[in-house]
Amino acid sequence: MIDQLLISGLFLILLGSLIFSDWSATNIFVGVMLVAYFLGLVSTNDVLSKATNNGLVTLVLLLLVSVGLEKLSWLNRLSGKLITPGFTASLLRLGAVTALFSAFVNNTAVVATLAQTVRNNRHHPASRLLIPLSYAAILGGTMTLIGTSTNLIVSSFLEDATGQGLAFFDFLIVGGSATVLGLLVMLGASRLLPTDSAEKVDVNEYVIEAEVGAESSLVGRTIAENRLRDLEALFLVEIVRDEHMISPVAPSEYIEAGDKLIFSGDITQVSALDAFDGLHLFAVDEGLLRENMMEVIVMPSATIEGKTIKDSGFRSLFDAAVVGMSRGGKRLSGKLGNITIQAGDKLMLATGPDFHDRNNLGKNFVVIDDTVNGASTTPLQNWFVSITLLAVVVLASIEQLPLITGLAFLLVCMLGLKLIRASELRRRFPFEIWLIIASALTLSQALTNSGLVAIVADGLHHHLAVLGPYAALAGIYLGTLLLTELMTNNAAAALSFPIAFGLAESFGLSHMPFVMAVAYGASASFLTPYGYTTNLMVQNLGGYALRDYVRSGLPLSITYSLVVLTMLPWVFPF
Repeated sequence: MIDQLLISGLFLILLGSLIFSDWSATNIFVGVMLVAYFLGLVSTNDVLSKATNNGLVTLVLLLLVSVGLEKLSWLNRLSGKLITPGFTASLLRLGAVTALFSAFVNNTAVVATLAQTVRNNRHHPASRLLIPLSYAAILGGTMTLIGTSTNLIVSSFLEDATGQGLAFFDFLIVGGSATVLGLLVMLGASRLLPTDSAEKVDVNEYVIEAEVGAESSLVGRTIAENRLRDLEALFLVEIVRDEHMISPVAPSEYIEAGDKLIFSGDITQVSALDAFDGLHLFAVDEGLLRENMMEVIVMPSATIEGKTIKDSGFRSLFDAAVVGMSRGGKRLSGKLGNITIQAGDKLMLATGPDFHDRNNLGKNFVVIDDTVNGASTTPLQNWFVSITLLAVVVLASIEQLPLITGLAFLLVCMLGLKLIRASELRRRFPFEIWLIIASALTLSQALTNSGLVAIVADGLHHHLAVLGPYAALAGIYLGTLLLTELMTNNAAAALSFPIAFGLAESFGLSHMPFVMAVAYGASASFLTPYGYTTNLMVQNLGGYALRDYVRSGLPLSITYSLVVLTMLPWVFPF
């Protein structure tokens, strides 16, 4: 009884922290797991066995292989042919290609690659295409085992519980049907999105900081006299003088030495500030030049999230300095170095020579500037890796080769072909995901050890018995979907799986429809920008508000849910 009370309290703390706190999911899961371990709710053998779970090792290998798959040139070659004058055809082509590649490659990499094509197209407003791009990536990820980390997490839990994980194409029938219908629904839903011109320059695109040096000829003269109002794509929005802020800035305002001039505008026109004597850009003061600039988006749970640029030690962490900063089309205020970094912020960085060798890039940023994707791959690398991947998928699907063996072989081939380097694998190792899943598996074992899973499942069975197993299935799916919108998709899957599996056992039914309901529900993040990384990426790129996700995502969420709940009992009978 005491064990049940303890683990119940821990899970309430876990759930509350994930929903209401700003702590990272990794810290929350590991912290709660350690408390459970020190309280004796799980043994040392439990912890070690979960950390080396076969499904978890397979997931890690898949994520490492995806580092090499991201570099293949197929997507870049196709990207320029996707958007044409016809909007319907463009959206369908963009959605179909995005979904197909997202079924096999990390969907954040797919969206990052195609986002530049969408933003630079001259035919249609980018704001009408960016959210559909993210949704297509989410839908595509539901079609295969490796399409999204959520599917792999569910497979890891299932293998831990039964000794047998999910097959590669277990997701295809339901996921493929949801993807096809979802793309058709997006044709109509896209009309609900804002229609600002893709080529229009937003004066709030970036906040750019420049400091007036003591030797500057600007000192002692007014804004008007210095012609600081005459810049075409940059607008002086405020002056930070010591601890005081001057905004709006009057043309008659005099410039003083040490003033921080805060501009908004097109970051590509920042060189216009070079014409002003003694005006120093933030990145130049940091010792970096502007020739090596790249655009990135801050990832959720990044180590720099919640810190200012100055306090984070940005320069030493990344060998880069922030030239400009943007946040969802909103105007930022104050010294650039003192603005608190948030997930989804878009940064323009001036990078140093060691930037690409830093181990923490993938954990903090998604690169969205296609000019910094690195060296192009050779035809040999493209064809060999693609054919080898196809062979691994086919052999794994017909159970002639364990997926973990095929992935290990493919990873060795990538290293041999020099498509990836060992340093890249160290930098991109999914340590946080490994910790979350290992901790979640351990906590699931604690739930089982205490008998709480059986009690909860029996209680749910008792209340749902009159309604039948289909109501229980729908409840699991909708509960997981709700958790996904409130927290991350991976955390939602980890929390929902033990209840779903226990509920299936209490009904004496096949666990497969309930397990798949968790997988599909955890991927159903269409209503907010927070539940899925790709949604957060396009929020800033398109300047979207929360209402844009709700308006365009609600029809898709309803359609997706109807497809899943209708087809699951047919494809995976009770």
